[in-house]
Amino acid sequence: MEKKWFNRPPRFKTRLGMMMTGVFFQGFCLSLLRQFEFGTDPFALFTTGLTHYLPFRFGTCQLLCNLIMIAAVFGMDASYVGYGTVGNMVFVGYVSDLFYWIWITVLPAGFLSRKMVEGLLILPVLALFILAAAVYMSAGLGSAPYDALPFILAGRQRKAPFKAVRMGWDIAFALCGVLMGAQLGIVTVVMAFFLGPVIGGVRRRIEEMLKD
Repeated sequence: MEKKWFNRPPRFKTRLGMMMTGVFFQGFCLSLLRQFEFGTDPFALFTTGLTHYLPFRFGTCQLLCNLIMIAAVFGMDASYVGYGTVGNMVFVGYVSDLFYWIWITVLPAGFLSRKMVEGLLILPVLALFILAAAVYMSAGLGSAPYDALPFILAGRQRKAPFKAVRMGWDIAFALCGVLMGAQLGIVTVVMAFFLGPVIGGVRRRIEEMLKD
């Protein structure tokens, strides 16, 4: 019998393509954000901190974190798990590692950390990262464990709205990353406070377009 969290919704191939595209470009953008001095999203900052203590690359550390969190998701609400969950938790980190290696191999040393290059690329990269995250979520094939847990926690209590829970979640992971030696930047601060609401707004627009 097919598990409910792996059912195929209508327009499955289109949704699968959206999910794969979103995951790919999240990893691509993350490879650039890791080169800049402005910081990354809170979860990536946490993962970067872990690389200082574990003998693994970024992608493997992120996968290990996701495996721990998905166990919690299964225990609390498995309806958030789907093809998109697996795609995000497995491939974002490794796609990021691949392009990170390409940049340091092909480009001159320190090229992407030059102020002029960072200034020109930071806004387009951030915009693409947010759009990619919204596209992957709009596919409706499940959420990454990191994204699913704030929804579950917010739904289990009525004292704080989801936005507050998500901001607290992001801030906690960013703080842990900094304590483990990862570099905090303005991008991390902005994402910790605004990433969830902004992605939510873009996601709603994409879902409205899919209904037309």
